[in-house]
Amino acid sequence: MAGERRRRGGDGLRERPRERGNRRERAEPQRGAGRGWARAAALAAALAVAVLALGLAAVEWDRWSAASRLVTPHPAPPALPPGSTGPLASPHLFWGTYRPHVYFGMKTRSPRSLVTGLMWLQQREGGGALRHTCEQSDGPSRYGWRMHDGESFGVQEIRDEGLVLKTEFVKRPGGEHGGDWSWRVTARTEAAGGPTPLLSLFFYVATDEQGTLWPRLDNGTQLAAVTGTTEELGRFTLTFLPPTTESGEDPKYASYNYLEAPSPGLHRLTELVRGSLSNRFVFAPPGRPRRRFFAVEALGGFPGEPPPPRGRLLLHQVTLEPPAVAEVTFESGSAAGRPGRLAGGTLSAALSRHAAAFESRFEETFGLARKGFPPAQRRFAQAALSDLLGGMGYFHGRSLVQGPRQERPVPAAEAALFTAVPSRSFFPRGFLWDEGFHQLLLARWAPALSREVIAHWLDLMNAEGWIPREQILGEEARAKVPPEFLLQRSETANPPTLLLALQALLPAAPLPYLRRLFPRLHAWYDWYNRTQAGPLPLTFRWRGRDPQHELFLNPKTLASGLDDYPRASHPSPEERHLDLRCWMALASGVLAAVAERLGEPAGLYRAAEQALSDNELLERLHWAPELGAFADYGNHSAAVGLRWQRGMPAAPGRPPPPPRLVREVREAPRPQFVGALGYVSLFPLLLQLLRPDSPRLPAVLAALRDERQLWTPFGLRSLSRDSPFYLQRNTQHDPPYWRGSVWVNINYLALRALRGYAEAAGPQRERAAELYRELRHNLVANVYRQFSESGFLWEHYSDSTGRGQGCRPFAGWSALVVLVMAEDY
Repeated sequence: MAGERRRRGGDGLRERPRERGNRRERAEPQRGAGRGWARAAALAAALAVAVLALGLAAVEWDRWSAASRLVTPHPAPPALPPGSTGPLASPHLFWGTYRPHVYFGMKTRSPRSLVTGLMWLQQREGGGALRHTCEQSDGPSRYGWRMHDGESFGVQEIRDEGLVLKTEFVKRPGGEHGGDWSWRVTARTEAAGGPTPLLSLFFYVATDEQGTLWPRLDNGTQLAAVTGTTEELGRFTLTFLPPTTESGEDPKYASYNYLEAPSPGLHRLTELVRGSLSNRFVFAPPGRPRRRFFAVEALGGFPGEPPPPRGRLLLHQVTLEPPAVAEVTFESGSAAGRPGRLAGGTLSAALSRHAAAFESRFEETFGLARKGFPPAQRRFAQAALSDLLGGMGYFHGRSLVQGPRQERPVPAAEAALFTAVPSRSFFPRGFLWDEGFHQLLLARWAPALSREVIAHWLDLMNAEGWIPREQILGEEARAKVPPEFLLQRSETANPPTLLLALQALLPAAPLPYLRRLFPRLHAWYDWYNRTQAGPLPLTFRWRGRDPQHELFLNPKTLASGLDDYPRASHPSPEERHLDLRCWMALASGVLAAVAERLGEPAGLYRAAEQALSDNELLERLHWAPELGAFADYGNHSAAVGLRWQRGMPAAPGRPPPPPRLVREVREAPRPQFVGALGYVSLFPLLLQLLRPDSPRLPAVLAALRDERQLWTPFGLRSLSRDSPFYLQRNTQHDPPYWRGSVWVNINYLALRALRGYAEAAGPQRERAAELYRELRHNLVANVYRQFSESGFLWEHYSDSTGRGQGCRPFAGWSALVVLVMAEDY
């Protein structure tokens, strides 16, 4: 009817000019017609206004609806049952070293946890450096967990300018709030000339928005203990035992100071303590020279700032001459009938039992002694696993998100995440595509723990089926991220590597667990198919490439996880991304396997897997004859480069701005295959989509083994050495990242694939086995050598020297070297 009314109004407008010449002869009829016209015009105007209003309302509704779905959690029942991380449901995991960004600290898996931690200060002229958070630039020369079982026990070694600290913890179950735990910190100095600097150890406890703390002082200056109560913990007592010599029997002379202050937020604790230090204190051991040192004042806070209603901080400072041992015990008020305090000899015995159990379990799980690895390499592998487990964190907060229809970013719903982190110093937060690789290792060590982490990630899903690729939850996590990187955009994906880990867990995963996961897995899979579809059927395209392509040698593709790996030079909707297509083939197969285990319809998933694995179609869409390899396709120019451009003066008499590097395109782009041989080219092999008898497999293996292309003595490089993008900067301030370095995660996938082709009947079987043996040796030998020299696993490794590069420690996917040593794929 609305359409009919619009047509009638139009007829009236066309007839009106013809009536003007007959106005006198038809005066009365004219007046009636005029009134009719006025009514029609008014109706038309009202309708136009109504239509416009409805249109605007529809636009606003659509925008509001999209914004609402952006921050609305997915409606499926949670993958993680409510309350399952609490002290009653999961007491063995309630307490842990879940603050990976600090050198040593513990908290509970709860949103507003009581937190505990360690700082230290070597007393030097001018004060020295206060250590607390793991820093890439000025932290200790080496640090990391040497043993950590992910649950009840850990041993860490820290080396800091001649000081060696060993931090140990052990938990003891009991009661209704996660049980007891104890710390031991052993300090010694390495041989060096001159007097040994005094060492101050700072042990603190802080509440964040809930709970109460009461100090117990000895002699007015020594914080002997803290009693407290919180909602999650009930009553508890934290005791700071007097330090002893290394034997643990004789007392050690020490000076004591304490600090009591309002907690300004956990991200500002270092700043608060540093600002509370004064050098008016004197260390005066009997019969020894007196020395001035820095210590905290009893009452602290930020001058000029009102006390924040956040919570309290209580800090115990003990200053002494190394070597020495200091212990801290936490006793839960609900843990009745304990055999005695977990300290001294009792603590030593507990640590020894846990260490022996860890070594036995490690060998049972990975079998490195049976494979002939010497003790030093087994200790290295234990450290790699332990650093990954010791890098697990519990985070709570809101992501900052923005959709393509939103003008401004908005905070997402509150969420919690239990996850491993790539790097304690540089990336102490959750990354979606990293986590799937982390869980490949953790799934072997602790399958139930790994299943829980995967469930945590899937519960971050919004109503659209999107999971933000980077999780920055809470003030402590935000404090480590530059503001420009806080925002997560809802069109941006990340490789679904969680499905790699789920594939490994699937045979033994309990059916109730899979039933909880399945609706979210389906929604995630559907989201990829809806939002990352390519220009042709069965093609896919990463969204979110750098839009200002004129500023980059090659616009980055952060969504792919491979950041600056060369893609089409001019981003466009015509792109076809090979790696995403392969990930979707994997996803289809895993979803089909889950559905089949649950007795759910799996036909559509199996059909998608078959279509995406079709080798002939894969060749038609992604085989580049001129490259002799698989490749991306898009609007591309190979004739691009960076050149210096001088800036024009902003105004007469003013100096010009400094020159900058800008991109120069010497040949117009056209639709073609992208001539970049590297990790992306290997994806049909990496995810084992190529048939063992594929006619393309020999060329792929040849490129893999060619030292002019991908082969190095240290592993496979990420981009061929003969590529024009090899080791090239992307901008003036953007060094190469995935343009030549050796990355452990992709080398792991390559080894897994080569092992698979070596075990399958086909003409390349012997060649694959030979490459597998050689590549495995090269990778393990180099990663071990770099760890021995530096004390760290690294983010990536130089393809020319093998030296560790990027951030460190990087016990994220680089810890996959343990599975490579164990030949567990």
